[in-house]
Amino acid sequence: MASLEEKIEETRKLGLQVVRETEEDRLMTLSVGPQHPGSGHFRFTVKVDGDYIVYCDPDPGYVHRGEEKMCEYRNVIQNIPHLERPVIHDSTNVTYSYSLAVEELMGIEVPRRGQFIRALASEMNRQVYTLYWLAIYGIFLGHSTMFMWPAGDRELFIDLLERLTGARVTHAYNIPGGVRNDMPDNFKAKCLEHINYFEKRLKEYEDIFYNMPLFRQRTEGVGVLSKEDAIKLGVTGSVLRASGVPYDIRKVEPYDIYNEIDFKVQYMKTGDSFARSYVPFLDMKESCHIMRQLLDKMPSSGDVRTKLQPNPKGPPGEAYRRVESGRGALGYYIVSDGTPKPYRVKISVGSFRNMLALPFLLVGNKLADMPSIYWSLNYWPVEADR
Repeated sequence: MASLEEKIEETRKLGLQVVRETEEDRLMTLSVGPQHPGSGHFRFTVKVDGDYIVYCDPDPGYVHRGEEKMCEYRNVIQNIPHLERPVIHDSTNVTYSYSLAVEELMGIEVPRRGQFIRALASEMNRQVYTLYWLAIYGIFLGHSTMFMWPAGDRELFIDLLERLTGARVTHAYNIPGGVRNDMPDNFKAKCLEHINYFEKRLKEYEDIFYNMPLFRQRTEGVGVLSKEDAIKLGVTGSVLRASGVPYDIRKVEPYDIYNEIDFKVQYMKTGDSFARSYVPFLDMKESCHIMRQLLDKMPSSGDVRTKLQPNPKGPPGEAYRRVESGRGALGYYIVSDGTPKPYRVKISVGSFRNMLALPFLLVGNKLADMPSIYWSLNYWPVEADR
């Protein structure tokens, strides 16, 4: 027969178990995604205690396409079209760093006019992607006008890219050696016309969205990522610059002719959701400035690509090159065994790195703040899954 002390101890343990079960009953588990729109093709599980998020577990991989493995079965030119698929809204940048890495491996020199043209295509595609991101951010916060305006103005640069490349979304335009074709006649004049119009629209964006009191209430001081934490987590692009780190690949590791272009690295110091949403807006203004310089300094004639053999190959070796894409640093590590097909391709994307900050920022905030925090991280699920 148990003693009184043993019964008391048994009762105490039972009480603790009841308390733990009661605390667990207070938590509700929510699965956000992977439906689209909203989370995109991405799921993250959160647990809420009342209105507060106490746990977050990102769960990527729903649209994994095996891009890196597919590169091993095609030559360096054949890989271009399928490598665009993870980021169809920024297809010139996702193939830009790949082309740079292949050129380094094979010792290919890109003609000067070709360097200007693909930098121009890169900046235009950056606008296309950022406007798409901004349109979704607007609808996330219930601002339908800020969905319609960026989605409509995005067509300006889609039209320009169609004139330049022959395709509206996926262009297969950047290739090792330069670009696929030269600019059409009167392209410069049309490009400047669209830039002039878009710069006026950016002022209207600021008035109707960024200076709106409700938007500021929902983003200022929400999901703050300090400079030190941003560096430790390894975030990149606008997320890193919003936390006070003026880091841009185009400045620190200039590629092609970016060392000849005068532009500022836009950044803020508050590290909150407002800063992470405002830095891409500043980047769009700076891209307009960059495009004007590219059009002004571009050689009026010359080759746009170096002609390669039908099945090009280089010596055995390895190369890593990266560019500043719409989501931050985007790099390719390519290993060559001396055959036309890469031995190994590894893609480093900004979205996956920015996703690492999601649990860090969501825990402790209210569930209603989740959309403004999540989409301010400039995360593109398909790119992260690749």
